[in-house]
Parts: sequence; C-alpha cells; structure tokens
Amino acid sequence: MANTYPPPAVMGSESIMSKKAHGTSSVPVQKNLRWKCDQDVADRICNFNRHYAEHSGYFTQLQDFLDEAKNTPADGEMTFYDSNTGKPLYYAPRGRTMDQFLKESRNHGWPSFRDEETNWDHVRVLPNGETVSVDGTHLGHNLPDGKGNRYCINLVCVAGRPDGDCGTQSTL
Repeated sequence: MANTYPPPAVMGSESIMSKKAHGTSSVPVQKNLRWKCDQDVADRICNFNRHYAEHSGYFTQLQDFLDEAKNTPADGEMTFYDSNTGKPLYYAPRGRTMDQFLKESRNHGWPSFRDEETNWDHVRVLPNGETVSVDGTHLGHNLPDGKGNRYCINLVCVAGRPDGDCGTQSTL
C-alpha cells in the first residue's frame, strides 16, 4: 500500500534502497557501536533487510543505553547516529521528557521517535512506511497513531558514532 505522509515527514523513493557495495548501503556498520549493540545483528538489519527488526524490547536489555538515557539532563537530549555512516538521525527527547520517550518506546517495543525528533536532512519515509537513511540504511517503520507519525526504529540501526570518529568503520 502506497502512502504519502504529511510534512514535516520527507518522502523518499525506492531507489534509496537499491543494491550498493554492501547490501543497501555503500559501507558496513561501524565497529564499536554505542551501547554494546551487536554488530552482526546491526549489519544484517541495516544493510541486508527490508522488513525485519531486532526483537521487541532489545533496547531495554542494553544497560549502557538505559544508563545514558537516565543520566541525560532534564533539558538535554541524546543524539542517535546512523550505524553505517555516523550521520545524526534522531534527537530525543524533543517536545517531551525522557521518561515519556522511554515509556512510549517500551510500550511499542522499539525506540519510538516523533517528527520533531527526526533529522529530515538524513531520514526518509518510503511510501510503504519503511523508514531509511538517505544513504540506504534500513532504520524501521513509520506506524502513525493518534498523536501523528511514530517511527519505530531499531536501536542497532541508530547506535553509530558521529561521522569522523577514527577507526570505527567495520571490515565485515
């Protein structure tokens, strides 16, 4: 089913996910992903997958992630980077508290971002709801609810380190 999601969502075309040097991306996932995310799972989901996800609740089992979220100041936010390229994709929480972000994410099983938390310079939504980076990283899916667009995103796909960090590219 083809949909068009209203702005601020930025629609993308299927060509973003065309075959490249490493699946749908030109590079594999970074090594040393944040929060001790599993590199093999990340590479499979980010680059060789269009429909599947890490298991529901995966992010709740990563104490490093939960600790960073808990220690984020009330007026602060976490930046979530593409696990392949290191480009910033999401900033959370925005327009809500960290507790609200985590509660919604727990309720749905995956980190759940809203439009205002999305970096539309680097994120696109395909007509089927698949949410991807402009570089071909599968991120998750848009599952709108009564509050608007809700992007259920695999933590392994946004556990990268900022682009430019030395020695973080994998040789998978």
